Amino acid sequence: MGLKSKIILLAVAPLIVATAIIIYLSLQSARELAAEELAIYEYNLVNAKEKSLKSHVKIALSAISPVLENDQLDDAIAQAEVKRILAGLRYDDDGYFFAYEMSGVNLVHPTQPDFIGKNLWSFQDRSGNYLIQGLINAAQAGGGFHRYIWEKPPLMRLEDKLSYAVAIDRWDWMMGTGLYLDDIYDELAKTKATMNDNIQGSFFIVIIVAVITVIFVILLGLVINLHEHKLADSRLNAVAQRFMRLQVSERRGFSRELHDGINQSLVSCKFRIELAGNKLRRNDDHEVVQEELLKASDLISQTINEVRQISHNLRPTLLDDLGLDTAIRSLIDQFSERTGINVEYHSDVTDEVADEVETSIYRLTQESLTNIEKHAEASVVSLILLQKNQKIEFECRDNGKGISDNPEPGIGFINMRERLELIGGDFHIASQKDQGTWVYAAFPI
Repeated sequence: MGLKSKIILLAVAPLIVATAIIIYLSLQSARELAAEELAIYEYNLVNAKEKSLKSHVKIALSAISPVLENDQLDDAIAQAEVKRILAGLRYDDDGYFFAYEMSGVNLVHPTQPDFIGKNLWSFQDRSGNYLIQGLINAAQAGGGFHRYIWEKPPLMRLEDKLSYAVAIDRWDWMMGTGLYLDDIYDELAKTKATMNDNIQGSFFIVIIVAVITVIFVILLGLVINLHEHKLADSRLNAVAQRFMRLQVSERRGFSRELHDGINQSLVSCKFRIELAGNKLRRNDDHEVVQEELLKASDLISQTINEVRQISHNLRPTLLDDLGLDTAIRSLIDQFSERTGINVEYHSDVTDEVADEVETSIYRLTQESLTNIEKHAEASVVSLILLQKNQKIEFECRDNGKGISDNPEPGIGFINMRERLELIGGDFHIASQKDQGTWVYAAFPI
């Protein structure tokens, strides 16, 4: 996997993970909220059923209360009349009333008359619920609800049923009615299905938005990466071209120095030696011959100095002989001796650095001091070399007159900037009028 792919993956992976977590948490939150809403909805529906059952029982009690309150009627006649009234009461499509003795004997059951007269105390629904006992207990407690499973007419299918029962104290009876809960379950199932559809729809929309976002981020990253790559390539090509021109210029200068300086000196030296030889063959005066040889010796010494200067320009010998710190101190001493400007120098570079970095630091120091000497009119210079974060940081400050608010570096600094870019370094220069100049560079170790 290439570096670009790794960078894009590093940028996209956290986005995908965060999106997945957010989607999961949102989905869980939506499901929990839906479950809470369903529970509240079910409670409200059941509560409405309970209120309806109480209302129906209240109506039935109102219907039989004249009989119950009539003390003139015989109990047998009154009981028969109450049974008749309860058996004839209906509401909705399947609503009816039932009555039992507290012992569990059925007295009224309009939908299943074969239960009448039977003791159903031990009767259980399919879940093992003693439903008659539960209704009697609820009635004896002053009236209450009981849930169980019962056959629903007309198909007589087993359905959940909620009943409300009260006691008829005059004869120690239990009377009540019930409503089936299948319509509640149907309504809850429809509501749950609607909620699930909404949640799934929202989930798919979020997934689509997330996918589109990730694709957009990837495409944007590729576009930016491609743009930056083109900019970097063009910048690198420009730097390489400038550096090639710099090399050509340096080689031309080196060639001119060899041709115009060293070559001419060696030719002159050759002529002097040949002239001395001719004079010896003519038996000229020895002093005349010696004078020619002395001139040839002076030319050789001059040539040696020029070779040393060229060698120093290519790679200062001090760097190889004494190291970077001593070489820079030598530059500073020479600068202070020439200009009388005090230089405050500090270095904490301890690691061994590459030759090209040493040479670049030395040349930058040389260029900075040369510019200060020519242009700054400074009295104090601060030169610092710090080693940190796998870099050597170079800072040179002076208290001179400065360049301008927006300094344009000269050819020397331009060459240094290009050298630094080629070795992966960084270069900045800042200056303000009458506030000195600041040169900063960072060299990779």
